[in-house]
Amino acid sequence: MAKTKGGKNGINLKDYTAFFLGTGALVLLDQLTKYLVARALPLNTGEVIIRGFLNLVHIHNPGGAFSIFAGQNSEWKRPIFVLLTLVVVGIIFYAYGKVSKGDWWNRAAYIGVCGGAIGNLIDRIRMGEVIDFVDCYVGDWHWPAFNVADSAISVGAVMLLISLLRGK
Repeated sequence: MAKTKGGKNGINLKDYTAFFLGTGALVLLDQLTKYLVARALPLNTGEVIIRGFLNLVHIHNPGGAFSIFAGQNSEWKRPIFVLLTLVVVGIIFYAYGKVSKGDWWNRAAYIGVCGGAIGNLIDRIRMGEVIDFVDCYVGDWHWPAFNVADSAISVGAVMLLISLLRGK
Protein backbone atom coordinates (compact mmCIF):
# COMPACT_ATOMS: atom_id res chain seq x y z
CA MET A 1 0.00 0.00 0.00
CA ALA A 2 1.29 3.44 -0.82
CA LYS A 3 2.41 5.71 1.94
CA THR A 4 1.71 9.39 2.08
CA LYS A 5 4.64 11.73 1.62
CA GLY A 6 6.87 11.82 4.62
CA GLY A 7 9.08 8.75 4.17
CA LYS A 8 9.17 6.18 6.95
CA ASN A 9 7.19 8.54 9.21
CA GLY A 10 4.31 8.75 6.72
CA ILE A 11 0.91 7.14 7.22
CA ASN A 12 0.53 3.66 5.80
CA LEU A 13 -3.18 3.47 4.99
CA LYS A 14 -3.04 -0.34 5.15
CA ASP A 15 -2.42 -0.01 8.89
CA TYR A 16 -5.75 1.84 9.14
CA THR A 17 -7.93 -0.81 7.47
CA ALA A 18 -9.45 -2.01 10.76
CA PHE A 19 -9.88 1.61 11.86
CA PHE A 20 -11.85 2.57 8.76
CA LEU A 21 -13.93 -0.63 8.76
CA GLY A 22 -14.71 -0.52 12.49
CA THR A 23 -15.44 3.18 12.53
CA GLY A 24 -17.61 2.87 9.42
CA ALA A 25 -19.55 -0.06 10.88
CA LEU A 26 -20.26 1.89 14.09
CA VAL A 27 -21.38 4.95 12.14
CA LEU A 28 -23.69 2.82 9.99
CA LEU A 29 -25.16 1.04 13.03
CA ASP A 30 -25.67 4.35 14.83
CA GLN A 31 -27.34 6.04 11.88
CA LEU A 32 -29.49 2.98 11.09
CA THR A 33 -30.82 2.75 14.66
CA LYS A 34 -31.56 6.48 14.75
CA TYR A 35 -33.37 6.22 11.42
CA LEU A 36 -35.46 3.27 12.61
CA VAL A 37 -36.40 5.01 15.86
CA ALA A 38 -37.32 8.22 14.04
CA ARG A 39 -39.57 6.23 11.67
CA ALA A 40 -41.17 4.11 14.41
CA LEU A 41 -41.84 6.74 17.07
CA PRO A 42 -43.07 10.31 16.78
CA LEU A 43 -40.72 12.89 18.31
CA ASN A 44 -40.95 13.14 22.12
CA THR A 45 -42.80 9.86 22.55
CA GLY A 46 -41.73 6.46 23.79
CA GLU A 47 -42.58 2.82 24.43
CA VAL A 48 -41.93 0.82 27.58
CA ILE A 49 -39.54 -2.06 26.91
CA ILE A 50 -38.88 -3.26 30.49
CA ARG A 51 -41.20 -1.61 33.01
CA GLY A 52 -39.25 0.21 35.71
CA PHE A 53 -35.97 0.02 33.81
CA LEU A 54 -35.93 0.65 30.04
CA ASN A 55 -37.90 2.68 27.51
CA LEU A 56 -37.42 3.23 23.81
CA VAL A 57 -37.91 6.95 23.19
CA HIS A 58 -37.46 9.42 20.36
CA ILE A 59 -35.95 12.66 21.57
CA HIS A 60 -33.54 15.21 20.17
CA ASN A 61 -30.63 16.44 22.27
CA PRO A 62 -29.48 19.91 21.24
CA GLY A 63 -26.65 19.78 23.79
CA GLY A 64 -23.49 17.78 24.21
CA ALA A 65 -22.72 14.79 26.40
CA PHE A 66 -25.30 14.40 29.18
CA SER A 67 -27.23 17.29 27.56
CA ILE A 68 -24.59 19.86 28.52
CA PHE A 69 -25.49 23.25 26.98
CA ALA A 70 -28.87 21.85 25.86
CA GLY A 71 -30.66 24.89 27.26
CA GLN A 72 -28.39 27.37 25.49
CA ASN A 73 -30.00 29.00 22.46
CA SER A 74 -26.91 30.23 20.73
CA GLU A 75 -25.61 30.29 17.20
CA TRP A 76 -22.13 29.30 18.41
CA LYS A 77 -23.22 25.91 19.72
CA ARG A 78 -23.36 23.92 16.45
CA PRO A 79 -20.06 25.22 14.99
CA ILE A 80 -18.26 24.67 18.32
CA PHE A 81 -19.57 21.09 18.66
CA VAL A 82 -18.66 20.34 15.02
CA LEU A 83 -15.17 21.86 15.38
CA LEU A 84 -14.47 20.05 18.66
CA THR A 85 -15.60 16.75 17.15
CA LEU A 86 -13.36 17.20 14.12
CA VAL A 87 -10.39 17.98 16.37
CA VAL A 88 -11.09 14.88 18.50
CA VAL A 89 -11.44 12.69 15.40
CA GLY A 90 -8.12 14.02 14.09
CA ILE A 91 -6.38 13.32 17.41
CA ILE A 92 -7.85 9.82 17.54
CA PHE A 93 -6.74 9.11 13.96
CA TYR A 94 -3.21 10.20 14.86
CA ALA A 95 -3.16 8.27 18.15
CA TYR A 96 -4.47 5.10 16.49
CA GLY A 97 -1.44 5.12 14.19
CA LYS A 98 0.89 5.28 17.20
CA VAL A 99 -0.58 2.17 18.84
CA SER A 100 1.19 -1.11 18.09
CA LYS A 101 -0.58 -3.39 15.62
CA GLY A 102 -1.03 -6.08 18.26
CA ASP A 103 -2.69 -3.78 20.80
CA TRP A 104 -6.29 -4.53 19.84
CA TRP A 105 -7.62 -3.24 23.17
CA ASN A 106 -6.51 0.35 22.53
CA ARG A 107 -7.23 0.11 18.82
CA ALA A 108 -10.81 -0.99 19.57
CA ALA A 109 -11.15 1.83 22.10
CA TYR A 110 -10.08 4.43 19.53
CA ILE A 111 -12.44 2.94 16.95
CA GLY A 112 -15.34 3.15 19.44
CA VAL A 113 -14.69 6.78 20.35
CA CYS A 114 -14.17 7.81 16.73
CA GLY A 115 -17.18 5.91 15.36
CA GLY A 116 -19.41 7.37 18.05
CA ALA A 117 -18.10 10.88 17.55
CA ILE A 118 -18.71 10.71 13.80
CA GLY A 119 -22.18 9.19 14.29
CA ASN A 120 -23.25 12.11 16.47
CA LEU A 121 -21.42 14.59 14.22
CA ILE A 122 -23.61 13.53 11.29
CA ASP A 123 -26.72 14.37 13.34
CA ARG A 124 -25.27 17.73 14.42
CA ILE A 125 -24.43 18.73 10.87
CA ARG A 126 -27.72 17.46 9.47
CA MET A 127 -30.13 18.64 12.20
CA GLY A 128 -28.18 20.71 14.73
CA GLU A 129 -28.99 18.14 17.42
CA VAL A 130 -28.60 14.44 18.14
CA ILE A 131 -31.26 11.72 18.17
CA ASP A 132 -31.31 9.79 21.46
CA PHE A 133 -33.52 6.77 22.09
CA VAL A 134 -32.36 4.54 24.96
CA ASP A 135 -33.96 5.64 28.23
CA CYS A 136 -32.76 3.79 31.37
CA TYR A 137 -34.03 4.37 34.89
CA VAL A 138 -34.51 2.72 38.27
CA GLY A 139 -37.00 4.34 40.62
CA ASP A 140 -36.18 8.05 40.80
CA TRP A 141 -32.72 7.54 39.33
CA HIS A 142 -32.82 8.41 35.65
CA TRP A 143 -29.87 8.22 33.25
CA PRO A 144 -29.95 10.74 30.38
CA ALA A 145 -31.26 9.21 27.14
CA PHE A 146 -28.51 8.03 24.80
CA ASN A 147 -27.84 6.27 21.49
CA VAL A 148 -25.41 3.80 19.88
CA ALA A 149 -22.82 6.54 19.26
CA ASP A 150 -22.92 7.62 22.90
CA SER A 151 -22.47 3.99 23.97
CA ALA A 152 -19.48 3.52 21.66
CA ILE A 153 -17.85 6.72 22.95
CA SER A 154 -18.44 5.72 26.58
CA VAL A 155 -17.16 2.16 26.19
CA GLY A 156 -14.13 3.36 24.22
CA ALA A 157 -13.32 6.03 26.80
CA VAL A 158 -13.57 3.51 29.67
CA MET A 159 -11.31 1.13 27.75
CA LEU A 160 -8.73 3.91 27.30
CA LEU A 161 -8.97 4.80 30.98
CA ILE A 162 -8.41 1.16 31.98
CA SER A 163 -5.44 1.00 29.64
CA LEU A 164 -4.03 4.18 31.16
CA LEU A 165 -4.49 2.90 34.70
CA ARG A 166 -2.78 -0.36 33.75
CA GLY A 167 0.15 1.62 32.35
CA LYS A 168 -0.27 0.75 28.67
